[in-house]
Amino acid sequence: QVQLVESGGGLVQAGGSLRLSCAASGRIIRINPMAWYRQAPGKQREFVAHITSGGSTNYADSVKGRFTISRDNAKNTVYLQMNSLKPEDTAVYYCNADVWTIATIIPSSYWGQGTQVTVSS
Repeated sequence: QVQLVESGGGLVQAGGSLRLSCAASGRIIRINPMAWYRQAPGKQREFVAHITSGGSTNYADSVKGRFTISRDNAKNTVYLQMNSLKPEDTAVYYCNADVWTIATIIPSSYWGQGTQVTVSS
């Protein structure tokens, strides 16, 4: 069984910064890619950023230049540094990862439980 556990959410004023972390645990062989999504109240879950094991990144247009995704492969952990936060960034942020375990030939997609980010104006 694989678990993804997020941390680092909270309340911040507009213009502030937060750093989210997501640690994967279990009988993991490989994780690729790792990603962040978010879901605001009354809206669908949307893509924020992803990063491959080789370090290639991709971002949603709404966060480019403000958010930075990174990962520590040795720790099976992905980070999201969020700067210049805006009220419209308020959402529950979810970690997602495609994981190979010792029991699987193809990867399975896992989600974390989510962490709340609230940006006040």
